[in-house]
Amino acid sequence: MRKLFGYILSPLTVIGFFLALLIFHPLQWIAYRFFGYSAHKKVVDFLNLCLFSTFYLTGNRVVFINKQNLPIGRPIIFIANHQSLADIPPLIYYLRKYHAKFISKIELTKGIPSISYNLKYGGGANIDRNDSRQSIAEIVKLANRMKENKWSTVIFPEGTRSKNGMVKPFQVGGIATILKKCPEALLVPIAINNSWKLTQYGFYPLNTFTKATWEVLEPIEPAGKLPEDVVKEAENRIKEALGQNHLTS
Repeated sequence: MRKLFGYILSPLTVIGFFLALLIFHPLQWIAYRFFGYSAHKKVVDFLNLCLFSTFYLTGNRVVFINKQNLPIGRPIIFIANHQSLADIPPLIYYLRKYHAKFISKIELTKGIPSISYNLKYGGGANIDRNDSRQSIAEIVKLANRMKENKWSTVIFPEGTRSKNGMVKPFQVGGIATILKKCPEALLVPIAINNSWKLTQYGFYPLNTFTKATWEVLEPIEPAGKLPEDVVKEAENRIKEALGQNHLTS
């Protein structure tokens, strides 16, 4: 039944989503060129509010839970499991006061209204997965910006999206590189649940009447610990929040 409603309601979300991308692209350009980073960031924040609000047109719900008292003015590495492209807009909007940046594929910096412009000029890292030297250099630049500006970053350590919601093993590399350059960063796990269901049939039809949650978990202080250990701790906390710890070998 949900899939049937998806055929009917999906055009509303798809049209609304791409209309927002088209409208906000020139707004980003104006904000960045004439008013600088702060104005551009506000436009991007509002863009992402509009993007995930289109999910409601298919009867879906976005619930962001943050009961943690996270510091302002300290770099944070948000570590999240990755279930779908729908993960990103709520993270950008609800973590906006932490200036959370993303590590993205360099291919995404071209051809996508609003998204490509933000990736180019928003302060994140755009990596070429076929060029390890370039990737490391980009992540180092991001870490330096985090240190200098007290920004944060969001990392999906699985390396790819989980199509069924099961958490894949976390990779340490990018997080270890950031911690080496920005050792004062705090690690904060985020458990994303059911966002994979929003696109379980693909982009058409979208699923309907589904509740997806983003939950900020207890922070992890990395000082005195190996990057491998803190990343594994974050992975286990996310699995526990999603009820998947019993599946860990």
